[in-house]
Amino acid sequence: MGGQYRITGDKYPRMRRPRRRSRLVFAIVASVAALGLAGWGTLQLIDVFTGGGKTSAAGSKVNCAKPSAAPTTAARALPAPAQITVNVLNATPRSGLAKETADELQKRGFRIGDVGNATQEYDKKVTGVGLLIGPKASLGTSLPVLGTQLATADRRTDTRTNTAVDLVLGDRFTSLTSKADADKALATLTGSSPSPSPSAGKGGKKSC
Repeated sequence: MGGQYRITGDKYPRMRRPRRRSRLVFAIVASVAALGLAGWGTLQLIDVFTGGGKTSAAGSKVNCAKPSAAPTTAARALPAPAQITVNVLNATPRSGLAKETADELQKRGFRIGDVGNATQEYDKKVTGVGLLIGPKASLGTSLPVLGTQLATADRRTDTRTNTAVDLVLGDRFTSLTSKADADKALATLTGSSPSPSPSAGKGGKKSC
């Protein structure tokens, strides 16, 4: 280009983008990223403090516990009350105690054998609530099951050859363990779950 607009020299002006626009774009991107991280962190904290349960259709949290481990082989091998024959023997001076106790045990599912007074070995010599006596094999089978019905009774074994067990009632005996407590103890012993009450599942709670 000639004339008065002719460019001379060896230096030329450089064309640069305005820096303000690039800084503004960078600030917006950084802000969005920060908000996203903050939101994710908040969700994680909520999940930690609420237990991470699933949300039901009603919007309430439902915590589904993992099922308990299956009962052990030893627990499953325990005999049911109907498989245990119990001899109920009265070692106290109170009359009718053996019959009354035997009737209650029968209602709870046990088979009843002999009912009467204790032998001379134990008659009026049992100072506690009672004795549970059976063969050696019963120490880990039928005696623990019977023991749920009279939790504080002592346990012994002898040399008998049959599978029946004795419940010898002592001076401090008043009654068997309540049926509700005995059922809970038996369920714990065998690893089974007590039957749910009729009201279970009501009240808007979701079962797992």
